[in-house]
Amino acid sequence: MIRRTLNAMFDAAGALAAFFVFVIFAVMIGTSMFRLVGWRTGGFEDIVSWLTAAAAFFGMAHTFKHGDFVRVGLLLENLAPPWRRAFEIAGLCVGSLFTGYLAWSVSAYVYDSFQVNDMSNGLVVIPLWIPQLSIVIGSTLFFLAMVDELVQVVGGARPSYVTAVEERHAKGDFTEDV
Repeated sequence: MIRRTLNAMFDAAGALAAFFVFVIFAVMIGTSMFRLVGWRTGGFEDIVSWLTAAAAFFGMAHTFKHGDFVRVGLLLENLAPPWRRAFEIAGLCVGSLFTGYLAWSVSAYVYDSFQVNDMSNGLVVIPLWIPQLSIVIGSTLFFLAMVDELVQVVGGARPSYVTAVEERHAKGDFTEDV
């Protein structure tokens, strides 16, 4: 039950990130069309920047769980299985600490922004905590994905980011650069 819920959250966040990328595309095309007919397009840059941050942060957990982050496996691939597992666990512990700190510090920053009613200073004036909330949610999901992976690996499972890459290799979905 928890596994399905977590995977659904990570997949939903990935779908939301893809949606934000599409919206960025639509806004940029719309802005170009507006300029052609002489309409003002001020403020769209603010919206695109907020959508870009949302797309990046919402995509992190999904990207991590599916093995699409850049990972240097040169050392791990040449270790004996017990050592590899130990290094994976150590790496996931460090990653969990860093992502936990990221989620905590971003949340504190956004809460401060909410408390002082910090407003954007561009042409689109809104409370800054609204677009910043995507960074809080995305970094928190990334932290959950990292801790989830750590718990699985400590429990004896292979990292899902490794199995995802191996499955794609077996299907021939991508090739490695030489």
